[in-house]
Order: sequence, then C-alpha cells, then structure tokens
Amino acid sequence: MQRLRIRSSVLFLLLVAGLAIYGQAKAEIPQQAEHYRRDLTRIAQAEWGLDAPVATFAAQIHQESRWRFDAKSPVGAQGLGQVMPSTATWLADLFPKALGKVEPYNPIWSMQALVSYDRWLDAKVKARTPCEQAAMFLSSYNGGLGWVIRDRKLASAKGADPLTWFNSVERFNDGRSAAAFKENRQYPRLILLRWEALYVAAGWGQGVCQ
Repeated sequence: MQRLRIRSSVLFLLLVAGLAIYGQAKAEIPQQAEHYRRDLTRIAQAEWGLDAPVATFAAQIHQESRWRFDAKSPVGAQGLGQVMPSTATWLADLFPKALGKVEPYNPIWSMQALVSYDRWLDAKVKARTPCEQAAMFLSSYNGGLGWVIRDRKLASAKGADPLTWFNSVERFNDGRSAAAFKENRQYPRLILLRWEALYVAAGWGQGVCQ
C-alpha cells in the first residue's frame, strides 16, 4: 500500500511538472504560430520525411520573425523566414516547382523557402551529430555557407574539431565583423538550445537536439 501511494505521488508530481512545462511553452510561443502549425508540418514532412524536425523549423521561424508574416527587418529581410530579396529570387530559381514566383510575404511560400533552403544547406555540411549539423546549416542560413566553410577550415588549422559546432567551430572567425559574428553565433544557440525545447514541449513534434 505504501509503495502504491509513493508511486501515485510520483506520477502526480510528474504530471504537474509536465503541465507546467507545457503551460510555459504555450505562454512563450506567439499565438499566431498555431495558425501555421499544420502547414509547416506538411511542408517539413514533404521535404524531410515523416520524421522531419518540425519543432526545429518552428523554432527557427520564432527566432526570425516571431511568426509575423509581414515582418521586414531594417536591412530588408522579409516574411516569416526573413529572406533577403536577392536570396528569395535565387531560391525561387533553385526550387521552381516548390516555390514558383517570389512571394516572401506569403506564409506558405516563406515556410517552404525556409524548409527547402535548410534541406539544401544540410546536404552541404557534415557533422558528428544531427544537432551539430543543424547548428552548421542554421549558421549558414543566417550568415552564408561560405563563412561556415571558412570557419571550419580555420578551426581545423587551429587543432579544433571541424565536425563539431558547439564550443569548437563556433569559436573561430575567419574575417567577418564582430557584430555579424556575434549575431551568427547566437542564432543556432537560440534556436536549438532555447526555442526548440519550447516547441517540443508544446507538441510540435521532434527537434534535432531534443
């Protein structure tokens, strides 16, 4: 009887803790995100397979625009995925069937562009774990694949592991400005180590680091 009571108490505490985490996640996720959840899941699974890390892409959109479809940055990045006009045109040429004409303020177009671009970048980098690899393609999304390649070469030359991002490649800067470097290094950390967990807890599916 005593064991049964202890087990019941433990299960109750776990339930309360789980509900608290879920409630916190829901509180931090913008309400409008739910409007795009089904479409993002469909797009991600079509591009990455049924085990697509939907929570990771949701976390990325969270970081980029806080789910504001009409967001425009001071430097001109547009839409949910905050794609620059020149990049949007390039992506439309790269994925003509998936994207068609350039429509950065169309939420479906913007999510498709983000997920497709992530997939393309993912194929260009290799890392020791899916989490480390995601950090590399996210850094590439934010600052350009060329910089990641250069920073990896520098890391290797300095004796660091070029296949590990966190606390390895992320420490090296092969020439970008201090401000750009700081922003770029925060980008994967915020998405993968902060926001992704919120979306996993809120039931958006799996993430690459969770």
